[in-house]
Amino acid sequence: MSAHTAEPEGRIDYAKTLDLPTKRLILLGVLLGLFLSALDQTIVSTALPRITQELNGLSLYSWVTTAYLLTNTALVPIYGKLSDLYGRKPILMIGIVIFLIGSALCGLSGEPFLGNLFGGGMMQLVVFRGLQGVGAAALGSVAFAIIADLFEPVDRPRYQGLFGAVFGLSSVIGPLLGGFLTDQVSWRWVFYVNLPIGLIALAFIASKMPRLASGLKAKVDWLGAFLILVFAVPLLLALTWGADGNYAWGSPQILGLFALSAVSLIAFLFVESRHESPILPLTLFKNPTFAWGALARFMIGAGFLGAILFLSLYLVQVQGVSATKAGTATIPLTVGLIIGAIGSGQIASRMGRYKPLMLIGLIAAGLGFFALSTLNADSSYGSVVFRMVLLGLGLGPALPLYTTALQLAVKPWEIGVATSAGQFFQQMGSTIGTAIFGAILTAGVSSNLATQFAAQAASNQGTVATTLQKISDDIKSGNSKTSGDRSATPEKPEDIQARFATLRENLTRAIQTGDQQALAAVKNDPFIKTLPENARTQLTGIPEGGVPAQVKAGFAQTYATVEQAVNSGDAAQVQALAGNTQLPQALRDNLAKIPAPALASPQARAQILAGIKQGLDQGEAQAEQQATQQALSAALSGVNDGEKITLASARAAKVAFADTISSIYRYSIVVAALAFLATLMMPNLEIPRRAKGERAQPAHVEI
Repeated sequence: MSAHTAEPEGRIDYAKTLDLPTKRLILLGVLLGLFLSALDQTIVSTALPRITQELNGLSLYSWVTTAYLLTNTALVPIYGKLSDLYGRKPILMIGIVIFLIGSALCGLSGEPFLGNLFGGGMMQLVVFRGLQGVGAAALGSVAFAIIADLFEPVDRPRYQGLFGAVFGLSSVIGPLLGGFLTDQVSWRWVFYVNLPIGLIALAFIASKMPRLASGLKAKVDWLGAFLILVFAVPLLLALTWGADGNYAWGSPQILGLFALSAVSLIAFLFVESRHESPILPLTLFKNPTFAWGALARFMIGAGFLGAILFLSLYLVQVQGVSATKAGTATIPLTVGLIIGAIGSGQIASRMGRYKPLMLIGLIAAGLGFFALSTLNADSSYGSVVFRMVLLGLGLGPALPLYTTALQLAVKPWEIGVATSAGQFFQQMGSTIGTAIFGAILTAGVSSNLATQFAAQAASNQGTVATTLQKISDDIKSGNSKTSGDRSATPEKPEDIQARFATLRENLTRAIQTGDQQALAAVKNDPFIKTLPENARTQLTGIPEGGVPAQVKAGFAQTYATVEQAVNSGDAAQVQALAGNTQLPQALRDNLAKIPAPALASPQARAQILAGIKQGLDQGEAQAEQQATQQALSAALSGVNDGEKITLASARAAKVAFADTISSIYRYSIVVAALAFLATLMMPNLEIPRRAKGERAQPAHVEI
């Protein structure tokens, strides 16, 4: 393997030859392009429920994100190397064009003129999102390298901070803009909005940016490019499918993908060690700044995405924030991140060193993770905001300073491959970290749910305790889906109490008056499913017209039976009726006392029946009141038990999620500590400064 150690012939130092106004125009175009890529990762998630509904593709829901992630991550190092060989400008413009074509096609997914292409509208969207990822990989990998081309080392950190701020800003604007476009215009404009921004970025880049070539002349390592794709894609697929539960971790599909990825990695390392211009020069790993920096970025990638993902889950499941607002609820984290990114860049430029700021940032991130690990089910939103800001301030410096460190540690003509490699390791860390933390979440929630339901059972009595303990036992045995939809917004206790109060009102009206609307509301109330079985039977068995009408009908039936027996004039029939234990005792006594001769006279029979009717009428009112009170008392007792079970279940789920997510942040402390140790091993390089009085000589080159 031949390494390019000497400066390539004809290389231009653009940092010294371009004037500042031109640099800023180029920077604006690059920032717009990067904003496209960053925005697309947040804006689409808000629109996905509506897209899934219209395109009838719930089974492919996660693939809309997965397809973008696969192509984006796998192609990053390839674009970085190509930009070193052919220049940043053509690669960046190709990336933007591919991204815009993908965006337009995504917006057209499911349109009639596309017919059944790829099997339907949702599959079309998945394929076109993959195409978007192909373009976005160029935007992300090349944009960070351009900073090193345009600006001298002393100026780079402050501009790298702007790039970090773009990602933070997109995480705020994305959900808001995505929600607005989806609700007020059409979900298709979530993709079409990229077109005008992208065209403006293209105009800036085409008119103002030079080629930004490194001067390298070498063959493209196409075999290495192919092998890194075959390594990355199966690995990402296996991690994604395993974390989402599509396949078990020990299934042949997952193990096969891991095996393919491992074989491809070995082949990739073999090929790279022998190619004259490898996609990822293995000699870079002999550079301690690159090697330790790549490891630190891998760890930071895992911690960064995990922080945002699981913090959103905490806000939904524990704080009760709606799923659609969870993205904007992390704005305090984003604010801290933007301040940390821009502030650290500015300070590093003035100090001339970046390592102390990186270490301070990781300490702050570790403290932020520690603070988040103390979250519980009763933490106030204000205290969560403080934790988010602290974590953002700590993670913010990671975005610009590690890129600066890697770029300063390599030769100027290796900046593209070094920058993209660092980004590749960070994105791989994000994917692997998310998969591992996701597995911890799934296992932890089940275990904690069983524990919390058992705890709630211990603090209750009777039917409530029995029901809660059964739920706990079912979760332990894996026979229950009590954990439900992790993305759903749980009901607050006050909302549960309000709904049960409404159920009680409807139940009372249905039992007392037989109100049809109240009766229908009771039978259709979703909370009935949470009641004990005997209570469900009582509520679904309320008679038409209510309990008083049922009692009245019973008395009418009793009188009709007595009337038939008395009017028959048959003393034996009357005596048999007197022995019927289902009749009231007083009525049976009266029937037994009727003399046989009295039954022979119509007048006597009428007189007997009048007396019986009067007695039944007197008993009917009392029986109605007593039966109604008994039925209402029994039904309300069941509803009260149901309310206790529902409130206890909500509390158990809330505590279980809080405890599980807190445990994930305890693991994140370890991740931050490993990133700190890796950073500590990096050389404390000084950022080269301009000599006093030195001024760059501006000249427009290749424009």
